[in-house]
Amino acid sequence: MSEPRVVDGIEGLRALVGVELGPTPPLTIDQAMVDAFADATHDHQFIHVDPERAAREGPFGGTVAHGYLVLSLMPRLLFGRLLDVKGVASMLNYGADRLRFPAVMRVGAALSLRATLESLEPKGPGHLGRFALSFEADEGDKPCCVAQILVMFL
Repeated sequence: MSEPRVVDGIEGLRALVGVELGPTPPLTIDQAMVDAFADATHDHQFIHVDPERAAREGPFGGTVAHGYLVLSLMPRLLFGRLLDVKGVASMLNYGADRLRFPAVMRVGAALSLRATLESLEPKGPGHLGRFALSFEADEGDKPCCVAQILVMFL
Protein backbone atom coordinates (compact mmCIF):
# COMPACT_ATOMS: atom_id res chain seq x y z
CA MET A 1 0.00 0.00 0.00
CA SER A 2 1.33 3.44 -0.87
CA GLU A 3 1.73 6.00 1.86
CA PRO A 4 -0.63 8.98 2.08
CA ARG A 5 0.61 12.41 1.04
CA VAL A 6 1.59 14.32 4.19
CA VAL A 7 0.82 18.04 4.39
CA ASP A 8 1.47 20.49 7.20
CA GLY A 9 -1.48 22.57 8.28
CA ILE A 10 -3.58 24.99 6.30
CA GLU A 11 -0.68 26.18 4.14
CA GLY A 12 0.10 22.60 3.17
CA LEU A 13 -3.55 22.08 2.26
CA ARG A 14 -3.66 25.34 0.30
CA ALA A 15 -0.85 24.02 -1.93
CA LEU A 16 -3.08 21.07 -2.86
CA VAL A 17 -6.03 23.09 -4.17
CA GLY A 18 -6.75 21.79 -7.67
CA VAL A 19 -4.44 18.77 -7.39
CA GLU A 20 -5.98 15.35 -8.02
CA LEU A 21 -4.96 12.76 -5.44
CA GLY A 22 -5.24 9.07 -6.06
CA PRO A 23 -6.36 6.61 -6.88
CA THR A 24 -6.01 4.85 -3.57
CA PRO A 25 -4.84 1.27 -3.43
CA PRO A 26 -7.90 -0.95 -3.94
CA LEU A 27 -10.09 -1.96 -1.01
CA THR A 28 -12.18 -5.09 -1.55
CA ILE A 29 -15.76 -4.73 -0.39
CA ASP A 30 -16.77 -8.06 1.09
CA GLN A 31 -20.09 -9.43 2.28
CA ALA A 32 -19.08 -9.19 5.95
CA MET A 33 -18.52 -5.44 5.56
CA VAL A 34 -21.90 -5.02 3.86
CA ASP A 35 -23.64 -7.14 6.50
CA ALA A 36 -22.09 -5.10 9.33
CA PHE A 37 -23.25 -1.87 7.67
CA ALA A 38 -26.74 -3.34 7.23
CA ASP A 39 -26.83 -4.20 10.94
CA ALA A 40 -25.66 -0.72 11.92
CA THR A 41 -28.21 1.06 9.72
CA HIS A 42 -31.06 -1.48 9.88
CA ASP A 43 -31.10 -1.60 6.07
CA HIS A 44 -31.37 -5.32 5.37
CA GLN A 45 -32.74 -5.12 1.84
CA PHE A 46 -32.03 -8.45 0.14
CA ILE A 47 -29.93 -6.89 -2.63
CA HIS A 48 -27.38 -6.12 0.08
CA VAL A 49 -27.51 -9.08 2.49
CA ASP A 50 -28.85 -12.17 0.72
CA PRO A 51 -26.38 -13.36 -1.96
CA GLU A 52 -28.53 -16.25 -3.19
CA ARG A 53 -31.73 -14.24 -3.49
CA ALA A 54 -29.89 -11.23 -4.96
CA ALA A 55 -28.38 -13.50 -7.63
CA ARG A 56 -31.74 -15.08 -8.37
CA GLU A 57 -34.13 -12.11 -8.12
CA GLY A 58 -32.06 -8.94 -8.04
CA PRO A 59 -31.19 -6.72 -10.97
CA PHE A 60 -27.40 -6.86 -10.39
CA GLY A 61 -26.59 -10.58 -10.44
CA GLY A 62 -25.56 -10.63 -6.79
CA THR A 63 -25.30 -8.46 -3.72
CA VAL A 64 -24.25 -4.83 -3.87
CA ALA A 65 -22.92 -2.47 -1.22
CA HIS A 66 -25.12 0.26 0.16
CA GLY A 67 -24.34 3.60 -1.45
CA TYR A 68 -23.91 5.14 1.98
CA LEU A 69 -21.45 2.39 2.91
CA VAL A 70 -19.29 3.48 -0.01
CA LEU A 71 -19.56 7.13 1.08
CA SER A 72 -18.84 6.21 4.71
CA LEU A 73 -15.43 4.92 3.62
CA MET A 74 -14.38 8.51 2.87
CA PRO A 75 -12.40 9.04 6.10
CA ARG A 76 -10.57 5.71 5.72
CA LEU A 77 -9.70 6.33 2.08
CA LEU A 78 -9.23 10.11 1.91
CA PHE A 79 -7.56 10.70 5.26
CA GLY A 80 -6.10 7.23 5.68
CA ARG A 81 -4.77 6.37 2.23
CA LEU A 82 -4.55 9.63 0.25
CA LEU A 83 -3.89 12.49 2.63
CA ASP A 84 -2.40 12.91 6.11
CA VAL A 85 -2.97 16.42 7.44
CA LYS A 86 -0.60 17.39 10.26
CA GLY A 87 -0.72 20.62 12.23
CA VAL A 88 -4.49 20.91 12.65
CA ALA A 89 -6.30 20.32 15.93
CA SER A 90 -9.14 18.40 14.31
CA MET A 91 -11.11 17.77 11.15
CA LEU A 92 -14.90 17.74 11.22
CA ASN A 93 -17.38 16.49 8.64
CA TYR A 94 -19.29 19.62 7.65
CA GLY A 95 -21.63 18.13 5.06
CA ALA A 96 -22.07 17.43 1.39
CA ASP A 97 -23.16 19.73 -1.40
CA ARG A 98 -23.57 17.04 -4.04
CA LEU A 99 -23.97 13.30 -3.82
CA ARG A 100 -24.81 10.76 -6.51
CA PHE A 101 -24.54 6.99 -6.94
CA PRO A 102 -24.19 6.55 -10.75
CA ALA A 103 -23.34 2.82 -10.59
CA VAL A 104 -23.50 -0.04 -8.11
CA MET A 105 -20.62 -1.36 -6.05
CA ARG A 106 -20.76 -5.14 -6.34
CA VAL A 107 -19.76 -7.17 -3.33
CA GLY A 108 -16.37 -8.72 -4.02
CA ALA A 109 -15.21 -5.85 -6.23
CA ALA A 110 -12.38 -3.51 -5.29
CA LEU A 111 -13.00 0.15 -4.53
CA SER A 112 -10.59 3.06 -4.99
CA LEU A 113 -10.93 6.79 -4.46
CA ARG A 114 -9.76 9.84 -6.38
CA ALA A 115 -10.07 13.21 -4.66
CA THR A 116 -9.43 16.85 -5.47
CA LEU A 117 -9.41 19.66 -2.94
CA GLU A 118 -11.44 22.21 -4.90
CA SER A 119 -11.27 25.08 -2.43
CA LEU A 120 -10.12 26.04 1.05
CA GLU A 121 -11.66 29.12 2.62
CA PRO A 122 -11.57 30.68 6.09
CA LYS A 123 -14.81 30.01 7.97
CA GLY A 124 -15.55 30.61 11.62
CA PRO A 125 -12.82 29.15 13.80
CA GLY A 126 -11.11 27.26 10.98
CA HIS A 127 -10.96 26.65 7.25
CA LEU A 128 -13.59 24.90 5.16
CA GLY A 129 -12.28 22.51 2.53
CA ARG A 130 -14.42 21.39 -0.40
CA PHE A 131 -13.38 18.04 -1.88
CA ALA A 132 -14.59 16.44 -5.10
CA LEU A 133 -14.61 12.67 -4.63
CA SER A 134 -14.94 9.86 -7.13
CA PHE A 135 -15.29 6.33 -5.74
CA GLU A 136 -14.54 3.82 -8.47
CA ALA A 137 -15.15 0.08 -8.62
CA ASP A 138 -12.53 -1.94 -10.46
CA GLU A 139 -15.17 -3.57 -12.65
CA GLY A 140 -17.24 -0.56 -13.67
CA ASP A 141 -17.02 2.08 -16.34
CA LYS A 142 -18.72 4.74 -14.17
CA PRO A 143 -17.97 5.74 -10.59
CA CYS A 144 -20.19 4.12 -7.99
CA CYS A 145 -20.28 7.33 -5.96
CA VAL A 146 -19.43 10.94 -6.72
CA ALA A 147 -19.64 13.52 -4.01
CA GLN A 148 -18.69 17.04 -3.14
CA ILE A 149 -17.98 16.98 0.57
CA LEU A 150 -17.05 19.65 3.07
CA VAL A 151 -14.48 19.26 5.83
CA MET A 152 -13.81 21.85 8.53
CA PHE A 153 -10.14 22.03 9.52
CA LEU A 154 -9.64 23.51 13.00
